[in-house]
Amino acid sequence: MLLLINLLNYLDRQVLFALLPLIKAEFGSTDTQLGALASAFMLVYMCAAPPIGYWADRSSRKGWISFGVAFWSLATVFSGLARSYAQLFGARAAVGIGESCYGSVSPSFVAEHFPKERRARVLAWFSMAIPVGSALGYIAGGMLGRRFGWRAAFYLAGVPGFLLALMALKLTDPRDACRMKTEAAPGLREYLGLSANRSLMFCTLAMASMTFGMGAMAVWMPTFYNRAWAMDVGQAGTLFGAVTVLSGLVGSLAGGFLADRSLEKNPSAYFWISGLGLIAAVPFGVVAVTAGNFKLAIAGLFLAEACAFLNMGPLNAVIVAVTGPRMRSMAFAANIFVIHALGDAVSPTIVGWISDRWSLQAGLLTAMAALGVAGAFCLAGSRHYAADAAAADAIEEAVLA
Repeated sequence: MLLLINLLNYLDRQVLFALLPLIKAEFGSTDTQLGALASAFMLVYMCAAPPIGYWADRSSRKGWISFGVAFWSLATVFSGLARSYAQLFGARAAVGIGESCYGSVSPSFVAEHFPKERRARVLAWFSMAIPVGSALGYIAGGMLGRRFGWRAAFYLAGVPGFLLALMALKLTDPRDACRMKTEAAPGLREYLGLSANRSLMFCTLAMASMTFGMGAMAVWMPTFYNRAWAMDVGQAGTLFGAVTVLSGLVGSLAGGFLADRSLEKNPSAYFWISGLGLIAAVPFGVVAVTAGNFKLAIAGLFLAEACAFLNMGPLNAVIVAVTGPRMRSMAFAANIFVIHALGDAVSPTIVGWISDRWSLQAGLLTAMAALGVAGAFCLAGSRHYAADAAAADAIEEAVLA
C-alpha cells in the first residue's frame, strides 16, 4: 500500500516537469520562473515537515498518511485549474503540504515492520517508487500534455489519490503493536540532540547534495532533450522517464541488496555503497550532457542515474538505524527540511538562472558536480556509523522493554 502511494507521490510531483515547455508557451514564463515552480513545492514541503514530524510522534501516523495523500491530490487537481502563473505557483506550493505528511512518516513506518538486517532491501523497494513514479510522471505528463493539454495531465494525476487516502486508513501501525505510549514522546531537548548524531548529520548532508543534483536533473533533463535534440514534450518526457525507471530499478534494488549483504563484513556498508555510487555517477553524468552522440549521451544518463540510485535504500536505513523509535518521524522530518533546503528547493532555480545567462548544459554540469560532493559526505559518515547505530539499538531495546 505504501509503495503504491509512494508511486503516486512522485508521479504527482514530477508530472509538472514534462509539461514545462507547454506552460512556458501559455504563460510566457522565463526559465527562472519555471524552475521556481519546483522550488515553491520544495520550500513548503521542507518547512511543513518538522511540525508534522513533531505531531506524528504523538498521534496516529496512518491518519497523517491518509490526510497527506488526500491534500496533495486536491492540490494537484487545482494545478490544472490554474489560469495564471501565480495560481499555478500557489497550487504547486500546496502540494508540498500534503506530501510532507507522507514523507515525514512513511519511511520509518515501513522499516519498523521488518528486522534490521532486511531494512536496506525493504527501503530500496519502497524507494524504487522514486524513479518509477517519477518516470510515470514524465511519461504520462508528456503524452497527456501533447494530446489533451497540460491541464488534463494534472486532473488525471490527482484523482487516484482520493481512493488511496481512504484505503490508507486501514493500515496497521507497528508502533501500536509494541504499545509505545504517546506520553513517552520526546521533548525539545531530545530533538535538539539529533544535531549531535554525526551519522545522521553526514547522511543528511550527503542526501542534500544528492538531492541538489538529482532534483535539478529531474526538472531540466526533459527540457534539455527538447532543446538539444529537438524532441517534442511527449518524446522528451517518455525518453527521460524510460531511462529513469530502468536505471532506478537497477540502482535502487542493487544498492539495497549489496548493502544488506555487505553489512556483516562492513558495519558501515550503507555509507560505503552509497558514497562510491554517487562518486561514480559524476563522470557518467558529464557524458550525458556533453556527448555529441545521442546513444552515448543516453548511456551516460542511464549509468549516472543507476549509480546515484544505489543510495536510496541504504541512506534511509541509516536514519532508521541511528535514531531511536520515538524520534524517527522527527528525524525524517528534519532530514526532509535540510536536504530540500540545501537541495532541490534551490537547484532548479539556480540551474534555470545559469541557463538564462550561459546555457542549460552549464547548469546541468553544476548539478552533476553536486553528486560527487554527496559521495564525499557518505565516506566521511562511515567513520561514525557503528557507534551511533549501537547507541540507537540500546535506546530501542529500553523503549520496547
